[in-house]
Amino acid sequence: MKLKTMLTAASAAVFLSACSGEGEHSATHSEVAEHSQHAMHASYEQPDTSGAYVAMLHGTEGNENIHGFVMFERDEDGVFVIAHAEGLPANSVHGFHVHEFGDCSAPDATSAGGHFNPHGRDHGGPDSEARHVGDLGNLRTDDNGIAHLEMLDHKLELSGPNSIIGKAVVVHAQEDDLTSQPVGNAGARIACGVIAAD
Repeated sequence: MKLKTMLTAASAAVFLSACSGEGEHSATHSEVAEHSQHAMHASYEQPDTSGAYVAMLHGTEGNENIHGFVMFERDEDGVFVIAHAEGLPANSVHGFHVHEFGDCSAPDATSAGGHFNPHGRDHGGPDSEARHVGDLGNLRTDDNGIAHLEMLDHKLELSGPNSIIGKAVVVHAQEDDLTSQPVGNAGARIACGVIAAD
């Protein structure tokens, strides 16, 4: 079964609880795949993560309650993305992007650098013709502060010189307005995770 058969928010929460450990290390692809063997509740069909790359999200300093993951899988029409985050404010909107460096070590995640933008384009939304490769738009939370998004992207690449593997995914404190330069006025970085290599 392909990852894009829709990982539900409920099963994602179970997957996340199994994958989140006490350590601050980034989970490798093999670790995530191993955890996923045990993470899904029996009532949910387990997705095949063998073709996916995963970034485990951890809150930045002062935001330690935030955690989640972002999965990327090749699709014949682009890259399928599943993002799931918990511990965010209820009914809120948060910009999230792929950043240029796979380094979340700074307390505020500034070590991840700017948006991944190998073509030198202006900032935009995920549906913009010209945009940073890393511009993925926004995550929207429910009444419980849980955000879950599934989308197909046509700019991301998982191989070659512009691959996002080894880069970082960053969640921001504010909504990305999708137009302001250079980063959509999305505010501070509140969660970060490195996209694990296969």
